[in-house]
Amino acid sequence: MNDVKNILLVGVGGQGTILASKLLSEALVNAGYDVKMSEVHGMSQRGGNVSTQIRYGTKVYSPIVGVGEADVIVAFEKMEALRWIEYLKKGGKIVINDFEIPSAPILMGVAEYPQGIIEDLESVADVTVIKAADIAGELGNTKAMNVVLLGALVKALGIEGIDWDAVIAGGVKKGFEELNTKAFKAGYAQ
Repeated sequence: MNDVKNILLVGVGGQGTILASKLLSEALVNAGYDVKMSEVHGMSQRGGNVSTQIRYGTKVYSPIVGVGEADVIVAFEKMEALRWIEYLKKGGKIVINDFEIPSAPILMGVAEYPQGIIEDLESVADVTVIKAADIAGELGNTKAMNVVLLGALVKALGIEGIDWDAVIAGGVKKGFEELNTKAFKAGYAQ
């Protein structure tokens, strides 16, 4: 029996996609799972896309999630959800941050930001929409939106029995532990 779960986290450079992936991977390893993670930064420092693939289960042989294999896609930016939708398996879930970061062509005026992204995705998948930046902002720092999304992902996966407070405290910058713990709990509550 194949018990491996496939997760794809996608976003734009600077959104904290990699940190969220590392927190999740560390927690899963601590819980006794075999975990493989692969990350692609692209032009992330210049606002390009970032993707992280995480696979976990009893025994995982490769970190790569193929087309049509992701159990859950977490999109830190709406347009990234569209870019990666083909990786979602039938019956899979999408956790999408209702947040827009215009790409270079959009900023230059040669393209327009696509409209109706969430509605398009809802017509083909089980979608959870979160205004993670708003939630993080209410907690005091919009940069914690990545941990809000991590909380929502953990809920979508049904992961139980992990001391998330300890994982977060050990994985975020000193002085930001409380904020990120609150961000995680707010995302999980969505």
